[in-house]
Amino acid sequence: MNGKTAVEIRGATKSFGTHRVLDGIDLDIRAGQVAAVIGPSGAGKSTLLRTINHLDQLDLGYVKVLGELIGVREHRGRLHELGDRAIRQQRSRIGFVFQNFNLFPHLTILENVTEAPRAHRRPTPEKRALELLEKVGIAEKAHAYPRQLSGGQQQRAAIARALALEPELILFDEPTSALDPELVGEVLAVIKELARTGTTLVIVTHEIAFAREVADLVFFLDGGRLIEHGPAADVIDNPQHPRTREFIGKVL
Repeated sequence: MNGKTAVEIRGATKSFGTHRVLDGIDLDIRAGQVAAVIGPSGAGKSTLLRTINHLDQLDLGYVKVLGELIGVREHRGRLHELGDRAIRQQRSRIGFVFQNFNLFPHLTILENVTEAPRAHRRPTPEKRALELLEKVGIAEKAHAYPRQLSGGQQQRAAIARALALEPELILFDEPTSALDPELVGEVLAVIKELARTGTTLVIVTHEIAFAREVADLVFFLDGGRLIEHGPAADVIDNPQHPRTREFIGKVL
């Protein structure tokens, strides 16, 4: 871990119709840190995550990853949307693991892992893809199709696919929410191993005990606002804001 800022968000504001999902959020995450984003359903957690790689476009504010504005450029004091090609290039530096896996059903697991870098013109050799599948514990499923895997195995394949881009930042959007309870542990174990590698991780999760164990920072959102943040043990074990205390008391 170093002092370099991996993620900088200022004034992040986003509405869908008349519903304000994000309401002026500011946050910083240093390179090498693991940050967990927690809060009730509808708090804006997934939307915040999606703005980091510009899957959702902010109405106001900005996101920087490793010092670079994401999805926009500044000109004469105003922000202007980048073209699709430039945004795709930025996204190639940011891994994203979705809660519903998003694997290509017509491709084998090995082909799913090699396809993402190929789409960004950064081909991953088959040998490297197999190493990544070994890393997440499903090398024996390389030539199987997604439908032949359990949900936990599919999510581990999705993590291997994200790693194939050699990202500087990996975003996880509730990576265990679509899994049967007995499969949650195997996916969390893979994320714990990643947390030890020094890669910057931002994890939207409802697994509060997991967040306490693996995260350096916890951000608690409610109603589109950042209510409380700080070291994981402080926010989870000794929350200062009444709303945080109420939430933690209900989920732990």
